[in-house]
Parts: sequence; structure tokens; C-alpha cells
Amino acid sequence: MVDIMGHIAFGLLFSLPAWFLWDDRASVGFIALAVVASLLPDIDLWLVKLFPAQIHHHGITHTVLFVTIASLVGGAILAGLFGRRIDDWIESERFDTYSLFVFSSVAFLTGSLSHLVADMLSAPDIATPIEPFWPFFDKPWSLDLLWYNAMWINAGFISVMVVLHLALAYLTTPVDHRYRLLPK
Repeated sequence: MVDIMGHIAFGLLFSLPAWFLWDDRASVGFIALAVVASLLPDIDLWLVKLFPAQIHHHGITHTVLFVTIASLVGGAILAGLFGRRIDDWIESERFDTYSLFVFSSVAFLTGSLSHLVADMLSAPDIATPIEPFWPFFDKPWSLDLLWYNAMWINAGFISVMVVLHLALAYLTTPVDHRYRLLPK
């Protein structure tokens, strides 16, 4: 089930609560960060080219430990880069550097964890199962519910998630704010 479209769809699924937690642009920002992070664990596909003996697909980058550390680092980088300017972009929320760090770290963690869950549902088909709780629990976890490259499932799932996000964006945005993001 889970190719790039499937991972993005899972990132969208896991970030749905953002529409109920924040307003307007903050929700969109959280969802965008989560969707980008939903692809993060597959960085091992690039790292294996640099370190073929040390890295393998579904290895360390597919662990809760790795995605937690990467999320904290990503949150710190975003807070450092944009902490002073964020209030200009997200008008409906009040973000200081610390709250931006927490916000972006949780968004990165949400997306990255969605990737791990998706791989746990489908990995044993054509790839090695993941060990998401390594080094604390050294055993593969998988459910093998979905075929890894089912194009019609991936396309259907991402379509449903996009429509659901658009509907929630419309329903959770106050009427007087609905059209302020559109160009004039």
C-alpha cells in the first residue's frame, strides 16, 4: 500500500486534528510540516548510497528513537530560523520561539510516526519488517494488512485525505476568514 502517495496520505491522516487545534494558517503549517516529515524515515534510501555497510532500508531511520531525535532537531532548526518572524505569517496564533519549537517538533513527530505506522501495516510484502522500538525492544513489528504497492489504494486514500482536509478547512475556518488567504 505504502509508496510515496501512501506515506503522504498517512501524514494527512495523522495531521487531521490540526484543524481542531489551531486556526487558519497555523493548521496549514502544521499539516505541511507533518506531510514533509511523513517521508523522513525513507532518508535511509539515500543514506545507504553513502554508507552501504552501515545503513539498510527499514533500519535505524524507521525507529521511534530516530524520528523523535530528528523531530527535535527539526523543531530547533525551524525555531532558530523563524522564531522572530512567525507572528507575521500566522496572524491568528501567538508563537514565540519556544512555542514554535514545540509546534514544529510535534508536527515533524506526527508525520514521521505516520510513516512508521504505514510501514508496519505493509512492509513484509516486499521489504524487511521494521523494528520501530529498537533499541528498547529488538523485534520486528508488522501487521501485513496491505499490499505495499497497490496503486489504486494509494490513489484512493490520498484522494480521500485531500477531500477530507479541504472539507475540514472549510468547516473549521470562520466565515469572515475563509477568503482572506486568496489573492485579491
